[in-house]
Amino acid sequence: MLAELIGAGLRMTGWEVRQAGDGPSALDAAREFRPDVLVLDIMMPGFDGVELLSRIRRFAPGVPCLFLTAKESVDDRIRGLAAGADDYVTKPFSMEEVIIRLHRLVQRSGVAAMDEDELVVGDLVMHQGSREVTRDGEEVQLTATQFELLRYLMENPRRVVSKAQILDNVWNYDFGGQANIVELYISYLRKKIDAGREPMIHTVRGVGYVIKPVS
Repeated sequence: MLAELIGAGLRMTGWEVRQAGDGPSALDAAREFRPDVLVLDIMMPGFDGVELLSRIRRFAPGVPCLFLTAKESVDDRIRGLAAGADDYVTKPFSMEEVIIRLHRLVQRSGVAAMDEDELVVGDLVMHQGSREVTRDGEEVQLTATQFELLRYLMENPRRVVSKAQILDNVWNYDFGGQANIVELYISYLRKKIDAGREPMIHTVRGVGYVIKPVS
């Protein structure tokens, strides 16, 4: 039932989907279909999702993978990520969250072209394919993590996002007590995006951060 639900949700947003209910049939489907991204449960009949991912990666080493599972302990997350998963979502979940995460995995992997290459907030422009960023026509040099943080902010213009949301969407797993890493990277971005200009990145005290065009 869960596979049917996920498959239906993905098809409604334009994805082409193949479903399988156990490890061996999923392996056969992956060989035939050659997917751009995988959604795997850890607990599967035949052999589990970790073993399935290992076998698929032998003939498709670059395919990104999201584990969608009820196993939510830190040890389970570490096992899944150590097995090569690119993201990890625990049940219960929202279909919207899964779609956004899959979109981002495909985008990062470069295995498929994305329709919306350009993000624009005021005079700040991001070309996701070439990973170029400009403000008022002037190029801004960013590290990979700074780029991903800015992308998440620009995907949510005028919307306040919390530190927890940023950790979950940019770093893809919980840093526990290290939420101050968000403050550190926000400060890096401000130095590159807002230095000498009217600021676009704002702190909403006690809530989070927001990016918005200069009024």
